Amino acid sequence: MARIASVGLSLGLLLFGASAQASGQLAAQAAPIRFGILPIGSAAESLEQWRPLLEELQKRLGRRVTTVSVSSYAGLSGAIGAQRVDVAFLSGKLAVEAVIHQHMQVFAQFVRSDGARGNVAMLVVRGDSPIRSLAGLLANPGRWRYARSEQLSVTGYTAPEADVFAPHGLNSDTFFANVQVGDHQSNLLAVVNREADVASSNNPDMDLFRHNFPGEAAQLRVIWQSPLIPSGVLVVREGLATELRRQLTAFILTYGNAPGEAGARERGQLARIPDLGGFAPQNNRVLQPFVDMQYVLLRQEAEHGQWVSPQARLARLAEIDHDHQRDLQKLLPQ
Repeated sequence: MARIASVGLSLGLLLFGASAQASGQLAAQAAPIRFGILPIGSAAESLEQWRPLLEELQKRLGRRVTTVSVSSYAGLSGAIGAQRVDVAFLSGKLAVEAVIHQHMQVFAQFVRSDGARGNVAMLVVRGDSPIRSLAGLLANPGRWRYARSEQLSVTGYTAPEADVFAPHGLNSDTFFANVQVGDHQSNLLAVVNREADVASSNNPDMDLFRHNFPGEAAQLRVIWQSPLIPSGVLVVREGLATELRRQLTAFILTYGNAPGEAGARERGQLARIPDLGGFAPQNNRVLQPFVDMQYVLLRQEAEHGQWVSPQARLARLAEIDHDHQRDLQKLLPQ
C-alpha cells in the first residue's frame, strides 16, 4: 500500500469587507452574501484574484459580501454543507455534491479567455524524466512517486483515475511507490524539485504555474491529457431571496460585457482570475458528465476488484447502478 501524505489541507477562512467609503451606503441590517472560492494556487492568492470583482458586486447589491476562501476542496465542501456559503465557484465534482446533497443550484459556468467552456486534466513529469510516455509510466508499478489532488478534484484525481488507471485495473494509491496529496501548484513544484516523479494537473493551473515560475515550468513535460472537461461553475443556495438572486445573476452574467471604458475595466478584473474570460448562463444539467465519470470509475474499480464471491461483485455493481440513477434523478428532475 502506498504511503499517502496529506499536504496543505488545513481550512483557512478569509473574510473581507470593503469600507463604507469604498462601497457606498450598505444596508447595515442585511445579512452579508457569503461567497465561497475554490482555490487556484493558494487560498490567499485566490482571494486576491477575486477581490476586485466581489467588491464591485458588493457595490451593485448594496450589501456586504464576505469571502469564504479555503485551502482544500474538502474545506469548501464542509463550509457549504454547514450552510456558511450562499454563492460559490466550484469544480464539477464539488458542484455535484453541492447540488445533490447541499441545496445549491448551478446558475453560471466559467468561459475561458479563449472562449472554451472546459479544461483538460494532465499528467506531468520533468523534461529529463525517464518516464517518456504514459505506457512507460504504467509499465513500472511500484517504482514512481505520485503527487495528486484530493479525491474531490476532477482534474487532479477523478479524470486520471477514470481514464488512465482504472481501465488497466489499477488504483493510483497502490500502483505508486508513494503518493502525496496537495494542491496543483505544490504538486507541480514537487515534480520540479524531484520530490515526485509525476503529478496530476490541468491547463489553468499549468498556465498559472508558468506565470509564477517560468523557469521551473520550462522543466516540465506533459505525458497525458484528457478530453475536454466542462469548466467550473457558480452555484447559489436554493433559499436565497428571489430578488437578490436575480440581481446577483444579472451582475455575474453581464460582467465584462459593458461598452467602452467600463467594459475594458471589467475585463481587466476578470483577467486577474486565471484563464477566465467571463460567465455564461447554465443549469444543473451541465454536471451530468461528472456524475457519469464517477459512475464509470466506480464500475471499473468494482469489475477489476477482488471479491469474496461473484455474488458480492454483482451486488456492488447493482448498488453502483442504483446510485447513479438516483443521482441523475436528483440532478435532472423530470
